Amino acid sequence: MSKIKLSYIFIVFLTFVNTAKGKVTPKNYDFTFDKFKVFYPGAKLAEVKNIYPKLELMNKGVVELYRINIIHVRYKFPVYIQVKDNAIIDFYARLPNYFIHDIFHQSLINRFGKQDKFLNKDGTSYYIWSNADNLKITYSGACTITCFPIFVHGIKNDKDSARESFLNKMDKILK
Repeated sequence: MSKIKLSYIFIVFLTFVNTAKGKVTPKNYDFTFDKFKVFYPGAKLAEVKNIYPKLELMNKGVVELYRINIIHVRYKFPVYIQVKDNAIIDFYARLPNYFIHDIFHQSLINRFGKQDKFLNKDGTSYYIWSNADNLKITYSGACTITCFPIFVHGIKNDKDSARESFLNKMDKILK
């Protein structure tokens, strides 16, 4: 009799477990780095304005700073571009916390190969690809209970661009 009850419980258990084939897809699973190609250094500001007409001028001068909001799923996140002589110098994207670090980092590895430099300080990691599509790509992520991306930055590899880098300017402001 106990074998029959045990078999019945087992069959009921398998029936309910088998039908619960739910798949949870992370929000950034379908996000692609190609969204940033329009902001690659050297691209013209007019091309960006065609795709993103709601550019917000943040700082005017020899080097202008623009903010663009990218919409992914139901969320917006900012991308900052620096422009000199109507050409983009670099881009900086503040990535949403709901993105999963492991997936975004792996997508960068799949695209550009293993990073050239890695730094971890106080739970925040920095990954640098020195020659990714002829750009220097810097990506940062951090971990608390879960791991999440912080930003991605792209700039040309030449020394002249490094002087006007958005990251260098942010570093000077924060010091």
